Amino acid sequence: MSFPHPSHAAGLIDLGGPFDLAAPRAVVPHDARMETTYVHYATDGRRLESEVFALTLRCPPASGGTAPFVCEELVVTIADDPRIALPSLRDWRYEFDPTMTGADGRGPLWGIDQEIFHSLSDASGAFLPFKIRYAAYVNFIDFHSLNDVFTRPMPFGQGIQNLARIGDRVVHPASHIEASVGFGTEIGPGSMFRNGEITLEFKGIGLIDGAPCAIVAYDAGESKLRMAVNGSDGERGVASGGSLYKGDIWVDLSSRWVVKATLDEYQIAETQTSGSAPSRVEYTARHLALRSRPRSE
Repeated sequence: MSFPHPSHAAGLIDLGGPFDLAAPRAVVPHDARMETTYVHYATDGRRLESEVFALTLRCPPASGGTAPFVCEELVVTIADDPRIALPSLRDWRYEFDPTMTGADGRGPLWGIDQEIFHSLSDASGAFLPFKIRYAAYVNFIDFHSLNDVFTRPMPFGQGIQNLARIGDRVVHPASHIEASVGFGTEIGPGSMFRNGEITLEFKGIGLIDGAPCAIVAYDAGESKLRMAVNGSDGERGVASGGSLYKGDIWVDLSSRWVVKATLDEYQIAETQTSGSAPSRVEYTARHLALRSRPRSE
């Protein structure tokens, strides 16, 4: 058995913690870029279509004020087609409100107004398909889940404030919450998404651009969904299924900002329509990569 060199002993003691991952964030604006890839599969495993969304955000300083987030751009690439710009989202401003959870039907989730996504079109004015418009909206929900929900101290229950040492693990209070889901006329009343048991685990320390970061793993367990879907042709259906999603988040130990995050989700859903058409099963994999840097860089 080998033992660490004595010169490394101080570093090993430091790794023992405790760490304060919930300390206030440095008051510095950040730029964030997030790329999300959707891949759709047939039930026999054949790869079907895919979409890639690239989101660039300007994040306000973490001062507790009301400065808005600014979407510099969101572009989408469908299969091998040219990139599609979404001009109505360029320089779009919105305010994030973590108290609006979507669980009580009080306003839009986290205060992110859906209206702009209902009528999204490309640079030529062509109206975009529902799945592209809805996925564009979900990009912002994903970003704030990683940047502002899992990595901020919770006012109740256990959260990142309880991860003091490597190996610590907690069950997040967002576990098993059932939130109403709606989107224009296309996702109707009665639609919902219910989280499984969400856990956070302090996995270790790593370096991002030379800066020590806490690596926090999250795992949402077995989530469930049910959506009342209204097609553009008047056809109605109900999509039922579930998803598994998890990933890692790197929190800068100096600034407490999220500087890197990943998400991998695997979702399967069966849609039954009101007509005579047979039910349709869809399998989708989603992979997300987020990077954030101070604006001064």
